[in-house]
Amino acid sequence: MRKSVFTTVAAVLLCSTLAACGGNNNTSNNGNKPAESANASASTNTATATPQPSEDITQKKIKISIYYPLPDQVENRKLEDDKIARFNKVYPNVEIVKSDWHYAPNEIGIKMAANEAPTFFNTYATEAKFLVEKGWAADITDLYNSYEFKDQINPVLQNQFIIDGKVYGIAQKGYVTTTVVNKKMLDDKGVAVPSYDWTWDDMVNTAKGVADAKKGIAGIAPMGKGNEAGWNWTNFLFEAGGEIQNIADGKVTAAFNSEAGKKALDFYNKLRWDADVIPKDWALGWGDAVGAFGQGRTAMVIAGAEGVLEQALNQGGMKIEDVLTYPMPAAEKGGKHTGVLGGDYLVINPNATKDEQEMAFRYITFDYFTDDYLTSIEKDIQARKTEGKYFIPPHINYFSPDSEYGKKVQAIFDKYDNVYKYNAESNALLDGKPEAQYNTQEYYGSMTNVLQEVFSKKGTDTQAQLDAAAKEMQTKYYDAIKP
Repeated sequence: MRKSVFTTVAAVLLCSTLAACGGNNNTSNNGNKPAESANASASTNTATATPQPSEDITQKKIKISIYYPLPDQVENRKLEDDKIARFNKVYPNVEIVKSDWHYAPNEIGIKMAANEAPTFFNTYATEAKFLVEKGWAADITDLYNSYEFKDQINPVLQNQFIIDGKVYGIAQKGYVTTTVVNKKMLDDKGVAVPSYDWTWDDMVNTAKGVADAKKGIAGIAPMGKGNEAGWNWTNFLFEAGGEIQNIADGKVTAAFNSEAGKKALDFYNKLRWDADVIPKDWALGWGDAVGAFGQGRTAMVIAGAEGVLEQALNQGGMKIEDVLTYPMPAAEKGGKHTGVLGGDYLVINPNATKDEQEMAFRYITFDYFTDDYLTSIEKDIQARKTEGKYFIPPHINYFSPDSEYGKKVQAIFDKYDNVYKYNAESNALLDGKPEAQYNTQEYYGSMTNVLQEVFSKKGTDTQAQLDAAAKEMQTKYYDAIKP
């Protein structure tokens, strides 16, 4: 991350995105699954974080169900178990139940209706308006405003869940979409490693140099199914100077069928048909594409870096020096390296009682800004080193990177060679851009259909496809919105 990933990334993001990240904006994890929290917790973080109610909440029997990492995230589960144990030393009155449900847009309504959603659950930034409008996110403004460290929370991330001045979620970590490159595959083929200040042409040429259709090796694996496919493509829309939607005069209007949109879609057409560098089986979801990268079946993949690095280094057995994290390529030399700004959040269930909501808030923030977290994370890094595994820091963390706490975290990372280092030059080029305020997931789905047409049919009329998708979004969703 050198200089310091936290200082470098946030400085860029605060300059390039803070104005756009106002309280009504929200971003996405990709159409991509949210990453799990790697936070451990702190026995020193007690009830000082929130105001004491008239009745002592520490004397009440309270039960909360928590967001728990997926089974394949062994290290994260160990950290969460450690957090639970330490939390219960401070709050022995709280019974904690591990929830195996992870947020899905098509399941949250059913969970809420059946009162089966956990006390707090994970989500991603595109869901802020959706969850608030549906009444599925608790208003935690009072709890947040009474939190002693609220002014040190990274505003680039936290602002995504502040809507009309009210707080509905707590930031965990974030990212700007990147391109992760397998340097060893390039070296083995004698392909020059491109500059971090690269372009679309550089991406195509690099992919062409590595691709080997006979061996089933792709130069790049853009996602081609699920909403993540539309999310992947949106980076190129932004790089070409396009927008998803425009908001003016009390109306929301589809804008992605612009000249910039056509330019971005034509680039995908070039990857598929002219350069022939994507997998023959192009219908890849997030897990498929990231898995192909980790298995050495593609030299490049587009995603938030953390999940890709975790699979490549800790599950795929790749060496840390062979995996490079690039900003998204600029459309042309001198252009911006714009990538989707996304993040992971925890939302408290509005159906929970006030005591349950407060205890969920205390649990979520239990590790934030504590020395115990620093101790726990260093032990985790040391344990991974013993096991021959790597620690992958968030590209952007919940705390402001220039804070004293951020510097303490960075000092720990600097001590170990099994902590992945994001390149300072790459970080300096990052240009994070939030997505649309309205119906982002529906837009992703609509664009996925367009991309599948392009990938499956040579000679597809890209402008006609974009116009049809824009008309669908306009009539089904945008016309009904009154900003």
